[in-house]
Amino acid sequence: MTKVLILGAHGQIARVATDLFLTETDVQLTLYLRHAKRLKALGQAGRVRVVEGDVLDGKTLTAAMTGQDVVYANLAGPLDQQARCIIQAMRNSGIKRLIFISSMGIYDEIPGERHGSILDPYRNAARVIEASDLDFTILRPAWLDDRDEIAYATTQKGEPFQNASATVSRKSVADLVVRLATTPGLEIRRSLGVHKAV
Repeated sequence: MTKVLILGAHGQIARVATDLFLTETDVQLTLYLRHAKRLKALGQAGRVRVVEGDVLDGKTLTAAMTGQDVVYANLAGPLDQQARCIIQAMRNSGIKRLIFISSMGIYDEIPGERHGSILDPYRNAARVIEASDLDFTILRPAWLDDRDEIAYATTQKGEPFQNASATVSRKSVADLVVRLATTPGLEIRRSLGVHKAV
């Protein structure tokens, strides 16, 4: 049975992904967040463990990673620093598979758009991850909405981002996370733009 650690488990995409993991797979989940009481009810489920911790706390993070197969990070804040801590904890724990949520625009892949320094934390985190030896997949979603739909397509790093003016549902991004976590070898060492299907 695959074991997935979700970092930033109270995040909006992460909560949708948690629901999909529980309803559509037999994956065992460890939900890692700074305030565990927010997801206390989920901790009652047999396939869910809730761990309170900060991603920048290497000791707690490494302990949470023990025995996991996949790490899925859905974070905000000092992303490059967080990425370094995740990489180190994964090395310490012997885990290779990382799924990391970033943002569209980090490679200036949207024609005519310049998001400037606001995307620097995402750019820097992506650089750190891409320089690692991990089996990573970076996801770069478009602006998000809460529609109850799964309707998305992807582009690779180096390709223009498609349909950038349309929002993509959090459920679409969560569906891709679940597919990546449960399909060995899918999109390894890739950075995917995620847009609403045209």
